[in-house]
Amino acid sequence: MASPLISVSNLRKTYGSGPSAFEALKGLDLDIIEGESLAIVGRSGSGKSTLMHLLALLDRPTAGTITLDGTDTSRLSARQLNRTRNSTFGFVFQQFFLNAQAGVLDNVTLPLKIAGVPRRERVARGMAALAQLELDDKAGNTANNLSGGQKQRVVIARALINRPRVIFADEPTGNLDTATGGVVEDILFDLNRRQGINLVVVTHDEDLASRCDRSIYLRDGLIAAYEEVAA
Repeated sequence: MASPLISVSNLRKTYGSGPSAFEALKGLDLDIIEGESLAIVGRSGSGKSTLMHLLALLDRPTAGTITLDGTDTSRLSARQLNRTRNSTFGFVFQQFFLNAQAGVLDNVTLPLKIAGVPRRERVARGMAALAQLELDDKAGNTANNLSGGQKQRVVIARALINRPRVIFADEPTGNLDTATGGVVEDILFDLNRRQGINLVVVTHDEDLASRCDRSIYLRDGLIAAYEEVAA
């Protein structure tokens, strides 16, 4: 078996302290193999979003280790963590988090602007990402003039702009109708299978989870079950 891209050991996350402390994760062990698609499934409050935030280095665990490509991420400085997130991960959320009044191209290239990439390169890479999602003809539109499905494709283009190794998708079709959600799902799984980008999906949708190579089911901050769901 290939080496894990992300590995977590005895992962714990507690919010608050004293009598009001809430233990969201209670000691998880998990390996994510390079190139796989993984669904993190559970009811509200199960710890699935907390786990995604820790895996994506958006938050630090209370205890335990997160290893990314052989590096213990607890040893990274804040600057190194920011750089790693920006270069390694892409994010697709249920909420679009687009600047409604800004142009589509500006929304897509925002991570490159933050990273200090020159404008000419930003435009070239942004247009390439939009073309991949068949949205290059919308580059000059403002985001608020797009349909829900088009907005989510813009979000995916933005997630791709830094050529990530992992896309984290938190309920990526939650705000879309069934047909549009199916199109967005197809795009994400195509990126996983054709380009080898890891896909980590947080969802309570069993149908979406069933499209992943593997699912883990969380309950009360622990992994209750594993399931291989792809042929």
